[in-house]
Amino acid sequence: MRALISVFDKEGIVEFAKELANRNWEIISTGGTYKKLKDAGIDVISVDSVIGFPEILDGRVKTLNPKIHGGILARRDIKEHMETLKDEGIETIDMVVNNLYPFEEKLLEKADHETMIENIDIGGPSMIRAAAKNYRDVFIVTDPSDYSDVLNNLEGDNLEFKEYLAKKAFNYTGHYDAVISNYFLKRLPEEFPRYINKSYKLSEELRYGENPHQKAAFYEDSYTPDKVEYKVLHGKQISYNNLNDMYSALNAVINFEKPAAVAVKHTDPCGIGIGESIEEAFVKAYECDDESIFGGIIALNREVDGKTAEHLSKIFLEIVVAPSFSKEAYDLLAQKKNIRLVEIPEFERLYEAGKRFKQVLNGIIIQDSDDIVWEEEKLSFVSNRKPSEKELEELKFAFTCCKTTFSNSVVIVKNGGTLALGQGETKRAWAVEEAIERAGEKAKGAVLASDGFFFRDTIELLYKAGIDVIVQPGGSVKDQEVIDYANEHDICLVFTNIRHFRH
Repeated sequence: MRALISVFDKEGIVEFAKELANRNWEIISTGGTYKKLKDAGIDVISVDSVIGFPEILDGRVKTLNPKIHGGILARRDIKEHMETLKDEGIETIDMVVNNLYPFEEKLLEKADHETMIENIDIGGPSMIRAAAKNYRDVFIVTDPSDYSDVLNNLEGDNLEFKEYLAKKAFNYTGHYDAVISNYFLKRLPEEFPRYINKSYKLSEELRYGENPHQKAAFYEDSYTPDKVEYKVLHGKQISYNNLNDMYSALNAVINFEKPAAVAVKHTDPCGIGIGESIEEAFVKAYECDDESIFGGIIALNREVDGKTAEHLSKIFLEIVVAPSFSKEAYDLLAQKKNIRLVEIPEFERLYEAGKRFKQVLNGIIIQDSDDIVWEEEKLSFVSNRKPSEKELEELKFAFTCCKTTFSNSVVIVKNGGTLALGQGETKRAWAVEEAIERAGEKAKGAVLASDGFFFRDTIELLYKAGIDVIVQPGGSVKDQEVIDYANEHDICLVFTNIRHFRH
């Protein structure tokens, strides 16, 4: 029996090769692996001597040869294949042990382009795929953690194990190629390329999924340069729902330039506030809905200081995520056993735009990030009554809040804080009724934003509730009716000409 060993990651390879040699396997090898095995006293044959040709082009060509690939790919159950090997003087290769140049690791190191090119493995994937294709006759070993199991399965009925190794090998080379593909797509962006080769690597198995009877795991995007690093400073393992809610909270809080706080429950914002300090912002978010925030996720876009931590510590919260935590804040919050404190040091990187994916029947749909919030040059002041400077500021805040909520949605705000959110309704008037009911008497003199246009019935509800400063996208065939009603009742109505549906 003959094994070809050529690995970049040499962890455990000497011990594995020694055990193969002890079991009378002949070992052939290349380059650095050959030297390491030879120095360890293992009887190893160089690939050069097998193929009768030296490594060339600085090692770029080592194993791309019929005497290697013929020995791997020949089917032992086909007489003609075995006769061809005999005629050509080719010996079978019964095991390939290979792992690839560290392209992904070099990405992490932010290596220059020339280095990245030199770390694209050619011979390795060819050998791996050849051995995996012929797994009935050849062991393909790509993961050092499998060495022990391979040794335990060298004898007897091992076809199922060999197929497991082949599956793992194709998974490995598929991931490797996807990382390279995404590297080049990043260098030469294309809006909608013909093929998308996203690859995700298992990060951790989660305690359960959306519900306890569902298994779940977290897979991390393999294109690591785009990764926003975060640290769980305190608390137990983050769950499936936590990760989902945290992502929603972060996608909301990044829309605000001032100190901002967003409280999220089941991916829905339940309170949003901005202020001159992060403490002020959180208090406003909390006061919007001091019940739904219980067990929620809080995202803050400034360091958590001691004063803010005092407020946070009085509530049961699943997660607090922020750019950083002062020592005073951490010491206070870490006294709570179950709260997770998550730090995102490079918080500003959350602003980087990208594509958004959503699973649908038979595939995924892709769109640009909704990274436009408010463009003053596009505003239409359609009513006779124009907003004051302060009202315009409130309208911008309200519309930004609306962008973070689920359609159909409206948001009622006052003084940089949400009073009530109506969201996820199938009828816009219902969202308005819901928000008005929640705001109560506070609605009088407040500002409302809508994520889509509305009709006369909606503006009538707002007028009766005492809300007379409104912003919405516009664009309905009924716009003029709404404008006329606004003028009849001295309502300030602004059209953004930008829509923020979120489904």
